Amino acid sequence: MNKIEQFEIELGYIKDETIQEDCRTMIELLPDYFFEVPASSTGKYHPSYSLGKGGLLRHTKAAVRIGYELLMDPSIGNKYTSIEKDIMLMGLLLHDGIKHGIPKEQYVRFDHPILMANYIMEHKADLLMSDEEIELLCSVIRTHMGPWTKDYQGEEVLEAPKSKYQNFVHMCDYLASRKFLLVPFDENDHISA
Repeated sequence: MNKIEQFEIELGYIKDETIQEDCRTMIELLPDYFFEVPASSTGKYHPSYSLGKGGLLRHTKAAVRIGYELLMDPSIGNKYTSIEKDIMLMGLLLHDGIKHGIPKEQYVRFDHPILMANYIMEHKADLLMSDEEIELLCSVIRTHMGPWTKDYQGEEVLEAPKSKYQNFVHMCDYLASRKFLLVPFDENDHISA
């Protein structure tokens, strides 16, 4: 499977060549299971398009498309620089990249936002972005769960979003997980509208 081909459309939303190249680098490093597993094992927290084989991939594409569409609206997008927009879109593309851990575990790891941010930092030497840009990327990924910061034992594990960047990425991920928002996909897992 060509991992990059799975995200060619979404990569086209990223304008900065350096950020786009770094995004390609990180896509190549995503575990194979990312492209196969459902977004939710129970179906409780995600719409039907994100269930079944490839569901996590489709959820991710929906979150990126929602982010892109919102950023195209000047009343929203004008609050961010072009680079900030690209970093947030990259964050949406990678936010669930290590959802089952490495190596793959049976169930979703509650701390997957931290795992993904750490994974990016482990590969920092392979990236061309500045330290400041990488930190912004990791911060929006670490906080993408929004107010759901406590694990199944009630322990505070994750950070809640605080910045406008973190809140934006959380909002897009949240909208992509709403059951009443159905995103049409074609047979190649591309959004068809």
